[in-house]
Amino acid sequence: MFDIISPVDKVTSAFISSIQDKIDMKTKPQGSLGLLETVAFKVALLQQSLMPKFVKPCVIVFAADHGVADQGVSLFPQVVTEQMVLNFLNNGAAINCFSNQHNIELKIVNAGVKANFDNITNANFINLPIAAGTHNFVEQAAMSKEQCIAAINKGAEVVKAQFDQGCNVIGFGEMGIANTTSAAAIMSALLGLTGQESAGKGSGVDDATVLIKAKAIDTAIAKYKLDASDPLIVLQSVGGFEIAMMVGGMLKAAELSMLVLIDGFIASSAALVASEMNENFLHYTQFCHQSEEQAHKRLLAKMEAKPLLSIGMRLGEGSGVTVAYPLLVSALTFLNEMASFADAGVSDSH
Repeated sequence: MFDIISPVDKVTSAFISSIQDKIDMKTKPQGSLGLLETVAFKVALLQQSLMPKFVKPCVIVFAADHGVADQGVSLFPQVVTEQMVLNFLNNGAAINCFSNQHNIELKIVNAGVKANFDNITNANFINLPIAAGTHNFVEQAAMSKEQCIAAINKGAEVVKAQFDQGCNVIGFGEMGIANTTSAAAIMSALLGLTGQESAGKGSGVDDATVLIKAKAIDTAIAKYKLDASDPLIVLQSVGGFEIAMMVGGMLKAAELSMLVLIDGFIASSAALVASEMNENFLHYTQFCHQSEEQAHKRLLAKMEAKPLLSIGMRLGEGSGVTVAYPLLVSALTFLNEMASFADAGVSDSH
């Protein structure tokens, strides 16, 4: 479905060595900038340039409703999804504040909210609903195979449009009441875990509600006989339209050699599906933070991801991407602007 080639296979070994040499010969002990060095290397490799740069950074927030909300798995009523979309469009949410602060373009996509947005003319709004929310996956599969594939393809189209405008670094966020339950169900199915191992407090539910989430997950996994053998079936059975669009968008971004910035738990569940669909996908990603959702650390470990931040965030919306973005800029700044030992006349360790 997506032709993603390992970035190492696109360049010569000499070029790879030249990136590392440039990093190592800066006026600092080798490795002393930690993850910033890792990020600098990755971006230089993806862009096939010793002077990489970020162009037209963008965060896309995909929004959708979930039928599993009917099980009482969320602290908030489902109408909050619609209300938050309108808040995004009115420039009132955390993601607006942070994206404005760092001059990051923000796009809001209706992937399947239970609302009518036909009259909205905001230039940053993209209205691509698959349906008015998914089905309650405790009772039937969240979506059909056709809906799942359509969502993946539409997510890819949204990313391709940003790429065509010059964007080379793109972040993924989401909004959807009950979507931590879908994300946890995806994680459980693909990692072979129980619902209790993957379900967390989400928006702040109590322990009794976490157990309701876990039961819903276990019921669905048994009902549809889900496992890691077919990530598309898992996505179709327990996913959300916004998660499916993120999967397609992430895979397309990797295919286009963009840097893919992953937000929190829900976006990470989409990244997990993408990684199961294409073994080269994770080479193009940067996970931005470890959220407070109890299973996120385990999910990141499965993908061998080292997030840039761990500061207790659990909001979603792409907020972790925008807060971490200045660190990514710092990684390229040191690579491009910091003096080498030779430039500065400083003796190195050799």
